[in-house]
Amino acid sequence: MSRPLLSIEALSASSLRDGNQPVLRDVSLSLEPGQVLGLVGESGAGKSTIAKALLGILPAGIKVTDGRIHFDGRNLLELDQRALRGIMGSEITLIPQDPQTALNPGRRIGAQLTDGLRLKRGMSVRDADERALQLLEEVHIRDPERVVRSYPHELSGGMRQRVLIAAAFALEPKLVVADEPTTALDVTVQKEILRLIRRMQESHGTAVVFVTHDLGVVAQICDRITLLYAGKVIEAGTTADVLTAPKHAYTKALIAASPRYDRQDAGLEPVPETVFEALRCEVGTQGKETADGR
Repeated sequence: MSRPLLSIEALSASSLRDGNQPVLRDVSLSLEPGQVLGLVGESGAGKSTIAKALLGILPAGIKVTDGRIHFDGRNLLELDQRALRGIMGSEITLIPQDPQTALNPGRRIGAQLTDGLRLKRGMSVRDADERALQLLEEVHIRDPERVVRSYPHELSGGMRQRVLIAAAFALEPKLVVADEPTTALDVTVQKEILRLIRRMQESHGTAVVFVTHDLGVVAQICDRITLLYAGKVIEAGTTADVLTAPKHAYTKALIAASPRYDRQDAGLEPVPETVFEALRCEVGTQGKETADGR
């Protein structure tokens, strides 16, 4: 049996600003090479905190108190900054949430795509420029010669997100972390971006951790699901198993509360308060959310 590419074991973290309020509670999950794992949960569930811990960018007010993050046989929490810099941006990359703020407004698109190719891969200017054009073609951007000369404000939101996807896959990473990359886009563009991420993931053979609050998104792109509440894993399994045969009452309630585009007559059922009461007892919290526990 092959070793998981990513294995998070009993990860716990606390918010120092909230009197050591737990934001992650004994989280464990694993991801095989080439798989897409959805981290799902409402605001305060801890999904973005897991992603930031994995990327080594936890805010100063959040501290890991226990656990391990094994990536390709290395515990990321034990590596020094130099070793982490060697991994981040090349073996692990990020598709951020907001393309408007993620791109440097004062630099052309081409320069922002070629930076990593030249610094991490040692490409010549000419080779990096050619690769940038190829990447834009891969993400289905028309007229890539014009786009590489453009500034971010000259592109639509969907095009900017395509640029960020191209940048994330440029260095052939082993793992891409997608932090709610469709949140700032309209529904039509969201669907196109999801298809594009899946196509890029399959063609490059890359594993993806996909952070989202939307079960509909999970159904379209993820192989496996880890559902969180207040920093604790509530249910995990294959997408098909979790969505068609959920075991936990909270999972069942979330599915019932999600829009069903395949059934126009299906109404939405709010999550019953009794489910939340049971969750708070199970997790050991009164449901307090922290600013960094997204």
